[in-house]
Amino acid sequence: MRMRKKKHGAERIAACSELLIENIEILKDGFDGIFPESRPVHMEIGCGKGNFASGMAAKHQDVNFVAVEKVSDVCCIALEKAKARTEERPNDNLRFIIGDAKNLAENVKPHSLDCIYLNFSDPWPKSGHAKRRLTHRGFLEIYKNLLKPGGILKLKTDNVGLFDFSLEEFEAFGAEIMWHTRDLHSTPENADNVMTEYEKNFSDKGTPICSAWVKFR
Repeated sequence: MRMRKKKHGAERIAACSELLIENIEILKDGFDGIFPESRPVHMEIGCGKGNFASGMAAKHQDVNFVAVEKVSDVCCIALEKAKARTEERPNDNLRFIIGDAKNLAENVKPHSLDCIYLNFSDPWPKSGHAKRRLTHRGFLEIYKNLLKPGGILKLKTDNVGLFDFSLEEFEAFGAEIMWHTRDLHSTPENADNVMTEYEKNFSDKGTPICSAWVKFR
């Protein structure tokens, strides 16, 4: 369901401008100057309302996090949530981008990311929409270019169809599937997991969460 347009959305986003990378083209030179200190950079593509991004930035102060969301009204909520939790991030290690994932390749310095997260991406279930899925090989090419050698792509989804499609795309692309599960919350890896808003809703209903960690050769 499409989100109702936020009243005074532009003004609300502007009030959080210290957390927003407004001109993505400056990232062609990397992330120096974006954060107070140089640290490994992790990026969430499709951050939704921002619970994961804010939670991860608070939990891992030694990492700089960039959260990308193409819907400005959704990112407005994420920005406000992050600003309300500023005290949890003494290292000032979280920034947001309002933009489309397909534009990252031409605007972000190659091999500048240590990790990319895809959390509960739109499954685009119709077969004719496969190229829109964020784990389609066209997007995998973008991630491979953005990640440093040895960098990791981490996927979470409740959609079994998307997960099966993703595993097939990873293999066809020649990526290394380091680890995967169809029930994340029952694994030891869940100890470091920060749940998204969707994830909590699905988990409360007893829906198992699929996850995979991938490296590109």
